[in-house]
Amino acid sequence: MSRRVTSCAVAALASITAGTAAAQTATVPLTQRVGDAAVTLYGDLDVYLNFMHSSSGANLFAIQDGALLRSRVGLKGQVGFTDDIKGNVVLEQGINATSGAPADTTRLFDRQAWVGLWTPAGDFRIGRQNTEVFLRGAAMDYGERTLGAVINAFGVPSRYDSDLAYISPRFSGLQAAAHYSLQGSTVDSPTAQRVYQLALDYENGPLRVGYARVAGKAPPATAVQRIVSYDNLYADYKYGPGKVYLVYIRSNNNGPSGDLFNGGSPLGNTGALIAGTDAGAETYYNMYQASADYEILPELHVGGLYGLIRDSSGGGKNASGGSAGGFYVIKNVKLYLVTDVLHNTKNAGFRPSGSAALTKPFTSADDVNGRTILGVHLGVVFRF
Repeated sequence: MSRRVTSCAVAALASITAGTAAAQTATVPLTQRVGDAAVTLYGDLDVYLNFMHSSSGANLFAIQDGALLRSRVGLKGQVGFTDDIKGNVVLEQGINATSGAPADTTRLFDRQAWVGLWTPAGDFRIGRQNTEVFLRGAAMDYGERTLGAVINAFGVPSRYDSDLAYISPRFSGLQAAAHYSLQGSTVDSPTAQRVYQLALDYENGPLRVGYARVAGKAPPATAVQRIVSYDNLYADYKYGPGKVYLVYIRSNNNGPSGDLFNGGSPLGNTGALIAGTDAGAETYYNMYQASADYEILPELHVGGLYGLIRDSSGGGKNASGGSAGGFYVIKNVKLYLVTDVLHNTKNAGFRPSGSAALTKPFTSADDVNGRTILGVHLGVVFRF
C-alpha cells in the first residue's frame, strides 16, 4: 500500500508540470501555475560507490544513496495574498535511489510536510519540518556536514512532527528562529514529547557565526528523566578562494544501538517520541571540528577536516577522525570523491554516516566497537 501511494503521489507531482516541462532547462525547477498558486516540482538523486574497511579486517563495498543529500522528490507551492503576505506549503518524500523504494515506508512525506505564512515580520510555519541545526550544514565544514564529517557520525537531530516555527527576518545581519514541537495527543498527555529549538545566525561580510539548540523531555514517570539536548556553536570565515570553519557541539543525544556502543538517539532524531528509557542520555559528549576548503576553479573545490568526539562523563567513549574531498560541479550535476577515517577508542562504537544513515553499513559489533573505519566514496548528485 505504501509503495502504491508513493507511486501515485510521484505521478501526480509529475503531471502538474507536464504542460511546461519541455520549456524548462535542466537547471531550473519545474514550475506551473495552479489556480492562484505557483507550484514547483524539485528534487535530487545522490548515488555513490562506497568502500569501507574496518580494522577488524572486514570490508564493505556497496552502491549507496545519499552521501551528501538524501535523494528526494518535493513539491512546494506559494500563493500571494498581498504584496507583503504569502502562503507557502512544502511536501517532500525521501527515496532510496538505488532501489526506488521510499526512504520511510511508514510515511508518504517523510522529509517535510508543512504549511506557512510569510510576512514582513517573519516566517510562520506548522507541520513536519527540518531542524535549525540540520539546516546549518553549509556553515559547518567543506562538505556541509555529511559523509566525512566527524560530527555527523555522532548524529544530528533532523526533523520533528507537529512543529510550530517562527523564523525572523534578518536585521543588521542577525536572524533568529524558534520551534516548539507538540507530539502526542495533547500537551498534558503522558505520552507527549515536547521538543524545542532556539537559533541565532549572524552574517557580516565574510564572517558567519551562530548557535542552534534542540532539546526535548521524556514523558513523566519514565526511567530516564534527563533532558536530552544538542547545542551547536559554529563559525566560518571566507578568506578569498575558500573558507575556514570551526564547530563546537555538546550533547547527550547518543546511546547504545543493539550490540554497538553508540548509534542510538534518545532525542528521536526524525520524529519518534523520546522513550525515556535510553540510559545513553546520561552520557555527555563534547565535539570539536575544524575544516577548510579551497576553490581551484569556479567548478572545482577541495577541502579537508579533523574532528574529535570526547565523552565528558568518564566512560571513555571517544572517537577522532578526518577527511579530504573534492567536488566538481557542472550546472546542476555535482561529482564528488571523499576519503575519510574514523577511529574509535575501545569503549566507542561510532560509524560514518551520510546525509542519512547508511542503508548498508557495518552491522557487526566486532567491526565497529573499538575499531578504525576507513572509507572511500565516489558519487554524483543530480538536482532539479
